[in-house]
Amino acid sequence: MKLYKAFYAVWLFVLALLVSGCVGVPDGVTPVTGFEVNRYLGKWYEIARLDHSFERGLEQVTAEYSPRDDGDIRVLNRGYNTAKQQWQEAEGRARFVGSKDVGQLKVSFFGPFYGGYNIVELDPNYQYVMIVGNDRDYLWILSRTPQLDVAVQQRLVDKAKSLGFATEKLIFVKQD
Repeated sequence: MKLYKAFYAVWLFVLALLVSGCVGVPDGVTPVTGFEVNRYLGKWYEIARLDHSFERGLEQVTAEYSPRDDGDIRVLNRGYNTAKQQWQEAEGRARFVGSKDVGQLKVSFFGPFYGGYNIVELDPNYQYVMIVGNDRDYLWILSRTPQLDVAVQQRLVDKAKSLGFATEKLIFVKQD
């Protein structure tokens, strides 16, 4: 019985390490401070992203953030699947990792499993944002409008490149 308890304890420890490792910040990247969640709420348009399976083939992608009764943030991602000719939605929740004035959150679309959501660039007027995951495989540029000023977009891409992201692999999302 002791062996079983020891195995179970080690398994829980490894699982905790794996799950907690998915909500960190990549080395050399710092989330914004002075973050105001109420200004962040609302609809955002995806301008660019690195490819990943859960958004592959989607156009007209938006993310909408709203408060939840439990204090977390409701996340509703929506995009048009061109292959299936239909809209797809995914609802999740976000919560702060630490202080609510730091743009470091974790987001879950699958039960207890969270991924990093680190805001590394945010317009002072909350009109555009650059978000990265827990590693350099995840990067998004969002805007309050379907198109982003070309100079701003290029500045964000340049910043992402300077932080070590593979900006040559960015997908620029079609928005109608």
